[in-house]
Amino acid sequence: MDGAEKIRVENLTKIFNTGRTSVVALENVNLTVEDGEFLCVVGPSGCGKTTMLRILAGLEKPTSGRVYIKARNAGKPPTAVVFQGDSIFPWMKVVENVEYGLRIRGIPLEERRAIALEYLKKMGLERFADLYPYQLSGGMKQRINVARAFASDPEILLMDEPFGALDEQNKLILQQELLRIWEGSYKTTVFITHSIDEALLLGDKILVMTAQPGRVKAMLEVKIERPRDIILIKSSPVFIELYREIWELLREEVMKARNMR
Repeated sequence: MDGAEKIRVENLTKIFNTGRTSVVALENVNLTVEDGEFLCVVGPSGCGKTTMLRILAGLEKPTSGRVYIKARNAGKPPTAVVFQGDSIFPWMKVVENVEYGLRIRGIPLEERRAIALEYLKKMGLERFADLYPYQLSGGMKQRINVARAFASDPEILLMDEPFGALDEQNKLILQQELLRIWEGSYKTTVFITHSIDEALLLGDKILVMTAQPGRVKAMLEVKIERPRDIILIKSSPVFIELYREIWELLREEVMKARNMR
């Protein structure tokens, strides 16, 4: 792998066998993600975005092709995943959820507690540290998921529509909080979303995928300076032009996906 590359995907194909039929979810996907880069992935429903993320996380095996991840620190987990749904443990307190990954790695209690509280503070949840998940709103639970992912200090963050189920107000708040924390770490991130706005706000590059079977249709660079303001960015000429370009690329694929049903 090149020195700047963190992830390289070569000729990735994934086929699901469902008894009598086979479904090709991904076909000959090739891409690279550089160290410290924030890659957003957009595409029509059913194009294999989540499948690709699960393969990157080691939760699925490819049918063919290869995935290379360049690990720099053997003491850190290679990846941490934030899913769309609620994935925190209901029997653990908030702070215990956030420090869970550190506990699994054998980090001493005092050290992991300090790290967990630091990220809870960054997410505005420090005063809820000793509560249980049932006492929190959906938006707060997802902030815990994000805090846990950062606290575990992975080499790569994998995020599968983490804000997709939230109302617009909570989504805006979490997008800005994610940006603020990420810009303090610049972790390599792969972020799946259905929202062009969200991709343009967060990403350094945007991967546009085709309808099933998912292939790479385009890779676009987001040349908007950081730090980014969630409100001001939408009036940027670059934002407006890229939005139009991405929608033109996506519209054709969305129509193809609808016609397949």
